[in-house]
Amino acid sequence: MSAAVAAEAGVRDGRKEDAALEVDGLTVRFAVDKSWLSRLRGRAADLTAVDSVSFAVPQGRSVGIVGESGCGKSTVAKALVGLVAPTSGTISFAGRELGLRRSRQERRRIQMVFQDPGSSLNPSMTARQALSELLKVHGMVPGDRVDQRCAELLDLVELPARFLDVRPRRLSGGQRQRIGIARALALEPDVLIADESVAALDVSVQASVLNLLTDLRRRLNLTLLFISHDLAVIRHVSDEVLVMYLGGIVESGPAERVFDVPKHPYTKALLASAPRLRRDLTDLVPLVGEPPSPLDLPFGCRFAGRCPEVFDRCHAERPSLIDHAQGCAACWLVERGQP
Repeated sequence: MSAAVAAEAGVRDGRKEDAALEVDGLTVRFAVDKSWLSRLRGRAADLTAVDSVSFAVPQGRSVGIVGESGCGKSTVAKALVGLVAPTSGTISFAGRELGLRRSRQERRRIQMVFQDPGSSLNPSMTARQALSELLKVHGMVPGDRVDQRCAELLDLVELPARFLDVRPRRLSGGQRQRIGIARALALEPDVLIADESVAALDVSVQASVLNLLTDLRRRLNLTLLFISHDLAVIRHVSDEVLVMYLGGIVESGPAERVFDVPKHPYTKALLASAPRLRRDLTDLVPLVGEPPSPLDLPFGCRFAGRCPEVFDRCHAERPSLIDHAQGCAACWLVERGQP
């Protein structure tokens, strides 16, 4: 099993001593229609966004979460920062369980950089006003040092101090995202979650923001969770990778191993759908079809309906994460010992 990412069994069998962030059996469901008439007719339904997800991340490591749109990766991120209430399961930091109602100190320890800085930043506030408000409310520095700390935060994200008095509409997309990163760092978090934080940026700007996040992780000893559907981005920033499909983790392990020797058919299909990453993987079959509805999850393996390697057991029984050399995969082929 990977040293940095514990699969479901590893988390439940014993707490990892070096883990900063632990997720155990996280499940998030949303009520789609709970009216009394729907329940009377037996039509009330819950949408399962995240289903029994477990992993552990040591302090200072970078973990990428990848998967198709709708696989549940952003819901995991929102649950980690307390924006979404888990239906079941636990989230712990440094051995202490975090509930939905968190203390100010607990909220500070896990911060998030959102996908669209244009909508996550208040258009009427300058960078100085946005950062000062956070610093004052949380008492991060004495009042006479607030302006100095604001300038330090902009320097941390490689922006000159003159941007402190500029509103978001006067900034480029990359500059707005750097302000968003500075805002997250203002509370001196231990864990930084980047949810599709470069998806809206030009490719050249993406590279500079990714390099900045990588540099900040090393300098500040941050634990970084990077969420993206872009495999090239995930490979660039991650030590470890979690591959999600329809609310669950289907494969995990060191980034190089997952990209070079994928075990789960879904991971193989994702790689085949991005040929620029591995032009030599000509034997992989691209991903086809649509995932099942999260309102009506299929019995057995949830990838069975799209899997080119499916066999009878896949429809009859859902596989859990199975250990293999340097990682885990939720696939009966791994248990068989097939490549």
